[in-house]
Amino acid sequence: MFAAHTYQERRNVLKKNIGHGILLFLGNIENPINFEHNPYRFRQDSTFLYYFGIQEPRLAAIIDIDEDKTIVFGDELSIDDIVWMGKQETLKEKSLRSGISETRPFSALATYLQENKNRTVHYLPPYQPSNKILLTTLFSISVSAIQPSVPFITAVVKQREIKEEQEIKEIEEAIRVSTEMHLLAMRLVRPGIREFEIANAIQHLAADQSCEMAYPPIVTINGGILHNHYRQHTLKSGDLFLNDSGAETAMGYAGDLTRTFPADSRFTTKQKEIYNIVLQSFMNARNTLAPDTNFKDIHLKASLSLVEGLKSIGLMKGNAEEAVQAHAHTLFFQCGLGHMMGLDVHDMEDLGEQYVGYTPDEPKDTHTFGLKSLRLGKPLKAGHVVTVEPGIYFIPELIDIWQGENKNSAFINYDKVNEYRNFGGVRIEDDFLITADGYRLLGPELMKTAEEIENYRSNY
Repeated sequence: MFAAHTYQERRNVLKKNIGHGILLFLGNIENPINFEHNPYRFRQDSTFLYYFGIQEPRLAAIIDIDEDKTIVFGDELSIDDIVWMGKQETLKEKSLRSGISETRPFSALATYLQENKNRTVHYLPPYQPSNKILLTTLFSISVSAIQPSVPFITAVVKQREIKEEQEIKEIEEAIRVSTEMHLLAMRLVRPGIREFEIANAIQHLAADQSCEMAYPPIVTINGGILHNHYRQHTLKSGDLFLNDSGAETAMGYAGDLTRTFPADSRFTTKQKEIYNIVLQSFMNARNTLAPDTNFKDIHLKASLSLVEGLKSIGLMKGNAEEAVQAHAHTLFFQCGLGHMMGLDVHDMEDLGEQYVGYTPDEPKDTHTFGLKSLRLGKPLKAGHVVTVEPGIYFIPELIDIWQGENKNSAFINYDKVNEYRNFGGVRIEDDFLITADGYRLLGPELMKTAEEIENYRSNY
């Protein structure tokens, strides 16, 4: 946990931003794998962590703004719990470390809300089924009637999106470990090794440094599948390997890096051409990061760079700007350029992209292929932490559909594209802090150029 005054100050700012009412925070529970007492790894809700810092299941809290009360609701360990788990720091002690003196049993939450049923109670969007059920019980409503508080959401986003210096240090620690994971993968990858062996090795490295994985690692020879979690392939000569993985610190802060490199020690000519197109797009996007710049515009600039590169090797044609306006580039770049990162690898995604990544004046495009997958589009601010991750992906099923419709044929050379249909994909990703005068790369710099990667891998 951070110091108690950190959580107290965060809660004070939140109270001022909301103004009145009761703020209800629901922590997460342990979820069973196959029976009640065999749960998945517990991960506390990130907003609960941000304002209270307590890593313990089955907690709730309220900030009663009007009555100037902050209460944590949860149950202390019973003697049966202690028999199985041993004596641990009490909930009371943990709450005091968060600057909270009042705790009550979890069952008292319903009583408190019932006693204040005529007052406004703000709550955030629930994503765990248990919390959806809890809300229906607390307020005697159906699941379909759950209505999260928009003022609460926007106030939380306003605070959490600007990272404190101590948060930056945590994020950089996560990225440091993530960088070591990627270097290990570069040393291990070779023809004959299996994807899951790489996944196991990098997860072991993270665990040795008291970290978890920030998300299930994507380690694959099928880089054209954007979130591929199948790990049974054996690498062979000629394969291109994509590693998208990041560590999470014990306090919950994430890293998120991607590198793509050959199973052999050197890129083929075709692999290097595609890789360098993505790298140029990455550099162009990175160099545009600055306060007050719309991230959507940076995304489109990166897309323009991809089109220009794809034209240079004959995969696309025509006017590059017109091609981007027609979204022709989305045959190759189907997703967004990046997202915010912090206590969640996709920071605050549970609160809704329309609130986290966009503004009421510039809402998210939820219909256009490509743009509908752009998680962040609003103007950047100093204190934002964002990823930049352009890519080129060849998806045979998508190629067939577009070619069958003759879609964007003014910009796409389908005969040439079909020569790459089994190529896979290339993605390059780093994490950045937006500063008052531009940006700063977070964590150690992980090699990016094809030559750097080849030189490093030739020694292993």
